[in-house]
Amino acid sequence: MPHYVYLARWTGQGTKELKESANRSEMFAKDVAALGGKVIAFLHTMGPYDSVVVTEMPSDEAANTAALRTAMKGYVSTLTLKGWTNAEYAELLKKV
Repeated sequence: MPHYVYLARWTGQGTKELKESANRSEMFAKDVAALGGKVIAFLHTMGPYDSVVVTEMPSDEAANTAALRTAMKGYVSTLTLKGWTNAEYAELLKKV
């Protein structure tokens, strides 16, 4: 299944309701599961992003749906990256 990395930053609303952020993390994991995916890692981070989430999702559409649903709630803004494991990358290199 394809991997996706979500980089999230709190919005003003997210910062005001910071104490609920752990609950929102769990809600995101449930939404990902409902879309047929799985959260591999959920890290709360320091630096330019407040959270980094690695998922497996069945498709680009499912990954984008998760990001859009999250954005609509107003607590975070996200940047989504599609990633390849080292084994998948090695297969890609064979085609180069």
